[in-house]
Amino acid sequence: MPTFHPHKGPYVRELKPGERITGFFLVRYKQLESFRDRTRGQFLTLMLSDRTGSVLARVWEGAPELAETFEQGSTVKVQGDVEMYMDRAQIIVQKLRPANADEYDLRDFQPTTEKSIDELTEVVRRAVDRIQDPHLAALVRRFYHDPAFLRLFTRAPAARRVHHAYIGGLLEHTAEVLALCGTVLALYPEIDSELLMTGALLHDIGKVREYDWQADIEYTDEGQLIGHITIGDEMVSAAIAALPGFPEELAMRVRHMILSHHGRYEWGSPRRPQTLEAMALHQIEELDAQVNRFRGLLANRPEGEPWTPYDRLLGRSLYAGRGDLEIDEQSREE
Repeated sequence: MPTFHPHKGPYVRELKPGERITGFFLVRYKQLESFRDRTRGQFLTLMLSDRTGSVLARVWEGAPELAETFEQGSTVKVQGDVEMYMDRAQIIVQKLRPANADEYDLRDFQPTTEKSIDELTEVVRRAVDRIQDPHLAALVRRFYHDPAFLRLFTRAPAARRVHHAYIGGLLEHTAEVLALCGTVLALYPEIDSELLMTGALLHDIGKVREYDWQADIEYTDEGQLIGHITIGDEMVSAAIAALPGFPEELAMRVRHMILSHHGRYEWGSPRRPQTLEAMALHQIEELDAQVNRFRGLLANRPEGEPWTPYDRLLGRSLYAGRGDLEIDEQSREE
């Protein structure tokens, strides 16, 4: 698997017992522990990770002093020996130091969209440019023509765990929602296309402030206390207030799409969809989220297994099939 930074070293998935490795990893966990023989002092237990998985690591010598040199959640350069412990690989660390910012790429340590960021960004840019209503065009361009916003938007995840929970996930989700909107609009011409596309572009923008993705994907304080729906509504309301002459009715309809896009009170929406465009947006974005969620669970099931493990949030396992449903052309014709 190619790395984003040339000096990354091996991914966790590539570690083999008996090898001495040098590479960069994210410190997910860090704990000083005492040897059973207390006269030996303390050793350091680490959980190191990258975008392919996690591996246990131990520091036997000089652990207390070394532990003072780096923080949990930081990126470190490690040299060590890969060994087997209880049927799993672990690294016995020989050398470790904090990494310099130019020595690594965060995309090597976090799950990242498999699609091209540039291509997804172009999909969004084209959607922005297609909006003709002067008020809606000014509103969406206030965000998507802002380099600071776009930098966050193209990196942000769409969730912590459930769907599109990786770097670039918010951008990918938005591009997919836009594509689905095109299909729905072709089938249902009575839906206001400009309004729906505006809702697709703006419905999740609050997630750029809801999540912190510098190490692991975590909620910000604002995200935990307020949530992306309310944050997004505040962002859009502030943008509308800065646009002279923005129609009150149009502002209300745009805000309603943001406030209702989760569809249900129990899913975090302060309002349920009450316009045609809001209902369509909810169904479209829910479809994309669930397909991504199912796809991820099915892709990560144990090799050779037709069923995924039980998913607590879904309340069920998913079935991938047993690979015996191939139909050749002759039998298809019969």
